[in-house]
Amino acid sequence: MNAYTALRAAEAEAAPPARTSAEDQDLLRAAGKIGRDLGKPDARIYFADLIACVILGYGALALTIVSTGLGLKLAFGAVSVLALYRALGFIHELSHLNPRAMPGFRRFWNAIVGVPVMIPSFMYEGVHNIHHARTRYGTAEDPEYLPLALMPPRMLALFLLTSALAPVGLLLRYGILAPLSLLSPKFRRVVVERYSSLVINPAFRRDPKERMAYKDWALWETLTSLYAMGWLALTATGVIHWSVLLTVMAVISGVAVLNQVRTLVAHLWENEGEPMTLTQQFLDSANVPPPNPLAAIWAPVGLRYHAMHHLLPAVPYHNLGKAHRALMQQFGTQGTYNRANYTGLWALCRDLVRSSFRKQAGK
Repeated sequence: MNAYTALRAAEAEAAPPARTSAEDQDLLRAAGKIGRDLGKPDARIYFADLIACVILGYGALALTIVSTGLGLKLAFGAVSVLALYRALGFIHELSHLNPRAMPGFRRFWNAIVGVPVMIPSFMYEGVHNIHHARTRYGTAEDPEYLPLALMPPRMLALFLLTSALAPVGLLLRYGILAPLSLLSPKFRRVVVERYSSLVINPAFRRDPKERMAYKDWALWETLTSLYAMGWLALTATGVIHWSVLLTVMAVISGVAVLNQVRTLVAHLWENEGEPMTLTQQFLDSANVPPPNPLAAIWAPVGLRYHAMHHLLPAVPYHNLGKAHRALMQQFGTQGTYNRANYTGLWALCRDLVRSSFRKQAGK
């Protein structure tokens, strides 16, 4: 079984037995039809979008490094964060794309984004698809779920603050742990299990055998490791000034924090570990559709339609707007579909914090 087949098998797990209303069935049938009609990715859009993001992101990063005034550094740094954040967002698309439909795109993304940002695609592929497995969403086996709305408010703050340290962790993972793991099979297993996945569930452990499904895992891990070691060596020897590395790390940190903010509002985070029906999973997720103009910035590459994505995981990002309009036209504002639509980031953050305080007050 190759990697893509394994991912599709995870997503296709049978849903747990549950009673669903006629309206739920209508929504699922409508979504299924739309998914078949809009499931083909357009390679021209993917490559053009990614290339534009990379040119803008790295160009702004270079200007951030060479600028002398604080105002210019902050301005160029913000542009770099936003552009590279969008470029990194394509890792989500990679976890659902059939490589035969987009030849070369995965390798291209890894070469120009995955390695330079030290997040090769294998850190997300396979892991994210478990989050979409119908019997695992919201349970203890879900690598991307925690009942954040039921946790103390300080955990929400910690959730955001830890993301700021992402570049330190990535340099450690690829610049130090990766080469050291070659000396010990036991330590190598630990690195693969615990430090080779983008997760928010600290209890998640990746199956080391899964690495064999990715024929190019070793290639991208090696290149990323050489890249990280190069930064450390050139900075330590003074070839590159330490301020350059700190600037690059600050931009990656900004990308990680922005992504963590988006993650905070991707779901309602109210499930305590019980299996959920597909409709319940949909309603535990959030869309922030137009006319909100900012959602395309903080939830780029289709992530503003996160709830709908849980109904239609294989629909490419450039077709999600069409799918949303079709479902709204069919079901209107009174149906189940509209219950997953929210007005914006602030409203979702406010509701999450309120839920957290209410839960603690009720103890």
